[in-house]
Amino acid sequence: MCVLDYKIISVKRSKDLPMLETPLPSQDRVWTSADSAELYGLEDWGAPYFSVSERGTVQVHPDGDEKTIDLLDVVEGLSARHINPPVVVRFSGVLAHRMRHMRRAFDEAIAEAEYQGGYTCVYPLKVNQERYLAEEIRDLGRELGFGLEAGSKPELLAGLALTAGLPDMPLVCNGFKDSEFIETTILAAKMGRNVLPVAEQPFELELIVRSARAHRVTPRFGVRAKLATSGVGRWAGSGGFRGKFGLSVSQILSSVDYLREEGLLEGLVMLHCHIGSQIYDIRTIKYAVNELTHLYVELVKLGAPMGILDLGGGLGVDYDGTQSATQSSINYTLEQYAADIIHRVQFICDDAEVPHPQIITESGRALVAHSGVLVFEVLGSRVFPVKPDGKLIERALAEVPEDETPQPLLDLVDAFERLGDPEVDAAEVYHDAEHALGEAMSLFNLGYMSIIARAACEELYWAIGNQVLRDFAEDLPEEFGDLADRLGDLYFSNFSLFQSLIDSWGIDQLFPIIPIHRLNEAPTRRATLADITCDSDGRVDAFPGRMGPEKTLPLHALQPLRPNGGPSVAYEPYYLGAFLTGAYQETLGDLHNLFGDTHAVHVKLGTDGQWQLEEVVEGDSVREVLSSVQYNPDAIRRTLRREVEAALANKRLTLDEAVSLRRFLDEGLDGYTYLE
Repeated sequence: MCVLDYKIISVKRSKDLPMLETPLPSQDRVWTSADSAELYGLEDWGAPYFSVSERGTVQVHPDGDEKTIDLLDVVEGLSARHINPPVVVRFSGVLAHRMRHMRRAFDEAIAEAEYQGGYTCVYPLKVNQERYLAEEIRDLGRELGFGLEAGSKPELLAGLALTAGLPDMPLVCNGFKDSEFIETTILAAKMGRNVLPVAEQPFELELIVRSARAHRVTPRFGVRAKLATSGVGRWAGSGGFRGKFGLSVSQILSSVDYLREEGLLEGLVMLHCHIGSQIYDIRTIKYAVNELTHLYVELVKLGAPMGILDLGGGLGVDYDGTQSATQSSINYTLEQYAADIIHRVQFICDDAEVPHPQIITESGRALVAHSGVLVFEVLGSRVFPVKPDGKLIERALAEVPEDETPQPLLDLVDAFERLGDPEVDAAEVYHDAEHALGEAMSLFNLGYMSIIARAACEELYWAIGNQVLRDFAEDLPEEFGDLADRLGDLYFSNFSLFQSLIDSWGIDQLFPIIPIHRLNEAPTRRATLADITCDSDGRVDAFPGRMGPEKTLPLHALQPLRPNGGPSVAYEPYYLGAFLTGAYQETLGDLHNLFGDTHAVHVKLGTDGQWQLEEVVEGDSVREVLSSVQYNPDAIRRTLRREVEAALANKRLTLDEAVSLRRFLDEGLDGYTYLE
C-alpha cells in the first residue's frame, strides 16, 4: 500500500524560457505596501490618484497631491450606514482634477503656439448620464468654459435641463434626428440657448431649413464629415468611408450649394467629425486633425462662415498602465494630445490664410473614468488542493485487486512520487500526469473506472500541478502552458459583471482590479473572479499584466472567521476594487438575472482632511427591477401571500415558518438586488 507524504521538493528548472504570468511573490522576505503597488502597477495606471498606505490600504488622492482618502475607511463607513458593497464610489475631487487638467493642457498649448482661437471641451452625456455626476460636470464646466453633448431626445431634454440659466454653455447635439428633435433645438436656440445641432445626414439639413423658416430664425448648426481617416482598435469601424456617422465630401459640397440656395449658408458655423473611441495611437489623431482641418479651410473658401472645429471624441485612457499603442492603453499624454491638435490646426489655417477656429473636443472617457471605483466583496472561493487526500488514494488503490488497479491511477501515483527526485525533469513528470489524467477520463466515461478512482486521479493531478507551480514560482517556463490558469482559484464575488463591468464581458476591456486592503501582505493565490449571476460568462479572467493581459490575478487567501473551519465557512471581509470604471459601465449595464444598479456614493475630501459623503444614490430595489420588466410587485406579493396562507391552513407550514416567509416577501421586495 502506498502512503503519500506531501513535502517541499526541488526540481530541475529551465530559466531560459519566458514567464507566462507575473510570478507570485517569494515567501522568504518581508512584503511591503510598496511591493503591492509595484505588483499591481498603481504608479502606471493610477498616478496621481491612487497609492497604497503603509497599513496596506488603497489611498485616493482627489486633488492629485499628498492629501488622501482611505478607500477602506470609506467602505467601512458606508457599511456602518447600511450601504453595503457592491457600491460605486465616485470621487468628486478626481473628476475636478481631470477637468482642470484638460483645461490647463489646452491653455498651455494655445499660449505656447500663440493660437488665436479658443478651446472648449464638451462632455458627452452618453458616457455616464447619472444626474449627480452630470451636475458636477456642469457646475465646474461653467467655471472652465466647458459644455455638454447630447445624442438622443432624452439626452437633449436632460442637457436643456442641466444648462437652464446658463445660456452661454454649449450644448452640441449629435446623433440621428427627426423633425421633433430638430425643432426642439431651433426653438431652444431662439430662447437664447447656445444649442448647436449637427447634421448627420442630408435630410437633417432639410429639417433644419424647414424649421428655420417656420420659426423665422437663422439657426447656428454644423455638419459632420465622414473622414477617410479611420480609428484604431475596437471602434475602428466607426470611422472611415464606411463609418456610421457623417456626410461624405461630395455630400458636404452639395449641402453647401443647398444652403446657399435656401439662404441659410450663414448658419453653417461648425465642422464636426468622429474617428472612434479610445484612440490609442497619437498618429491616428494627427491624421484625422489634418484631414478635418483641410476640409474646414475649404468650406471657409466656399463662403461658409464656420468658426468652430469639433474634433469629436477619441481621447483614450491608459487602463493597463503600459503607455503603449494597444487596446487598453494609449501612447501619448494629455499634453501631447492638446499640443498636436493646436499646432496642426494652426499650421493648416495659417497656410490657407484662414482665421484660427474655436476648437471643441468631446472628451468623456478621459474626464470621468478615473473618478469611479466599483468596490465589491469576495464571498468565497474554489481552490484546487495542493496535496492529495492520502485516505482517498489508499481507498482507490484498495477497492480492487492489485492487478486490476487502473493504469492511469498507478501512473499518477508514480508521477507524484517521482517529483521528490531532484534528478527528475519536472516537465516530463507533469506531461506524464497530464496524459494519465486524460486516459483516466476516457476510462471513466467508458465505465471502466470507479468514481473513487477518478477522484483520486484528479487529486493527484492537481497536487502535481500545484507542486510544479510552487517550485517554479519565480520563473515558470513556457512549456507548462496554461497550467497556472488551469489551476487558478475561482473567487466568488458579490457583483454582476453584466451590470457593473459590462465592457469586460462585451469587448474584453481590461480594468485594473486589486484588493483595497491587506496590501502589506504578500498575495499567495492566483484567481479569476466569478460574479453571482447564473451565467457561465459571468467572470473576469483578463487582467492588466507586466507583459500583456493575464488570465489570473494575484490575491490573498481568504481568512475564515472560524479558524477551524466547518461545514459552512464564513470569511473575514475581503474587498476588491475595480478602477477606472467611471465611463460607460453604469449606463451600459443590463439587468441580467435582474441584478440592478448598485449603490453609488459621491465622496469628497473635507476641509478637516476627513472624507465626507456628498450624495447617496441607492441601488435598485427588487421592486424596481421587477417593475422594469413589466411585473407587478404588489400582485406578486398578494399571490404569494395567498399561497402562504393556504400552506398554513393545510399545515404544510408552521406559523413561524409562514411569518418568516411573509417577512421575506415584504422586506425582499424593497431590498437590494445583491446579496446582503
